[in-house]
Amino acid sequence: MKTDVHPKYKPVVFQDVSCDYSFLTRSTMSSKETIKWEDGNEYPLIKVEISSQSHPFYTGKHKIVDSGGRVDKFKQRYRRGK
Repeated sequence: MKTDVHPKYKPVVFQDVSCDYSFLTRSTMSSKETIKWEDGNEYPLIKVEISSQSHPFYTGKHKIVDSGGRVDKFKQRYRRGK
C-alpha cells in the first residue's frame, strides 16, 4: 500500500457563528485560526454559518408546506367533466 495517500484526520473545533455554538470533532479540514478548547489544548477552528443548533429543521422552526391544498387545486383544474 502507498503511504501518505489519505489526508490527515485530526481533532478540529467547528464554530457556528450565527448562535456562537462550538463543538469538537475529528475532520480532515484545517485552518490557520486556532482556539483553546475546554480541555486546555489548542485546535484548528473552522467557522460555519449553520449547524444543528441554528438550522430551522433541527430547532423546530421548520415551516410545513401545505401540499394537500396544492393537490386539491391540481385536481380541480384538471378534472374531467361529469
